[in-house]
Amino acid sequence: MRLEDETALITGAASGIGKATSLRFAEEGAEVIVTDINSDEGPKIADEIDEAGGDATFYELDVTDADRFDELVADVYDEHGLDILVNNAGTGHPSAYVEETDTSMRDFVMDVNIKGVWNGCHAALPHLKEQGSGSIVNVGSLASIFGLPKQAAYSLSKGAVLNFTRAVAAEAGPKGVRANTVCPGFTDTPLLDQFLAAADDPEEARQKLREDYPLKRLGEPEEIANCILFLASDEASWVTGHGLVVDGGYRTS
Repeated sequence: MRLEDETALITGAASGIGKATSLRFAEEGAEVIVTDINSDEGPKIADEIDEAGGDATFYELDVTDADRFDELVADVYDEHGLDILVNNAGTGHPSAYVEETDTSMRDFVMDVNIKGVWNGCHAALPHLKEQGSGSIVNVGSLASIFGLPKQAAYSLSKGAVLNFTRAVAAEAGPKGVRANTVCPGFTDTPLLDQFLAAADDPEEARQKLREDYPLKRLGEPEEIANCILFLASDEASWVTGHGLVVDGGYRTS
């Protein structure tokens, strides 16, 4: 098993890519620290892992709360150890031109998508550097690479995640810590459902998205989880500062 005897903390783990990653990591032998602001669904993921013979613990976490993130990581490190951090928690916003986007919505997206990733790295890096090893995987987006129309705040935040990851990789590499970003295309998650709900015909919008990809389908959370697993594991031991695009061939179309 690729993550045997390792502890992984995953944010936004109650649904979508975070849930799939938690389950996949557990299959590979990791002790999984399941964190999410959703205290109803989060424990169910930890229970599912435990019932399958794995080892998981749930902690409620709002990633925008820097002090709480610091405290939680310190507690996890002391009680469980820490080898892998997956900064997956993120949010989107309704489609709107820049001038139509409310400042409050912009700030919310920045708080979750940028500050949340910053807070996770800020909390974990001292411990990972001290032990001389560790892997951080931040979840970006195709919007880390392309500016998406009517998704300017989201694109701004996800572009920042990718470049921030490169900075972390440059800083932490000499201490034995790797940092990478996975950049998924549209993936079939509850967040995508929320995005499509604003369309006049959500199913028609979903089909149009499918047609944008050479593989003619959306990504599955488990497919993104497999890529996060690779970046987190020793199989990617000489990969750092990288943005792994997982997009069903979108960039070739």
